[in-house]
Amino acid sequence: MVRIYLPALILVGACQWAAAGQLNLVVNGKALHLGVPAGMTMNENNWGLGLQYDFELINHRWMPFTAVSGFIDSMDMPSYYAGVGLMHRYPLSRHFSTALNLDTGLIAFMMTRDDYKNSQPFPGVLPAFSIGNRKLALNLTYIPKVQPKMMPLWFFQLKFAL
Repeated sequence: MVRIYLPALILVGACQWAAAGQLNLVVNGKALHLGVPAGMTMNENNWGLGLQYDFELINHRWMPFTAVSGFIDSMDMPSYYAGVGLMHRYPLSRHFSTALNLDTGLIAFMMTRDDYKNSQPFPGVLPAFSIGNRKLALNLTYIPKVQPKMMPLWFFQLKFAL
């Protein structure tokens, strides 16, 4: 498992010097499962850490990014992903020091789950959202009801500029 993600971590770290952008620490923390059957409990405290590199905006609107992360999933097992994405930026406030933005887009990724394909990486594409500023943001991802998930959920992360 470490063999797969160590190169990705190195690549993301190297991006800090390769292009003007922002390296961020991502703190995974919460999942909200929708439609959980009565009597079933899911782990909704999905603690973990990762990195996200936000590249410079293209045409003041489009932000490419790359991310790697590990967390404890809904079944209390470790899960890891590495991916690339693109978000469209909607400025909500234009104050330079506290500019508030809403970003919406997609992330394409490779992920591992203990309960799916014996922890072998599998691909996915999901919608991604972020609201915040250059220093602090709340990332959200919606995961629909697809395998290996048995129910849809919202996944939350905090993103801190490094």
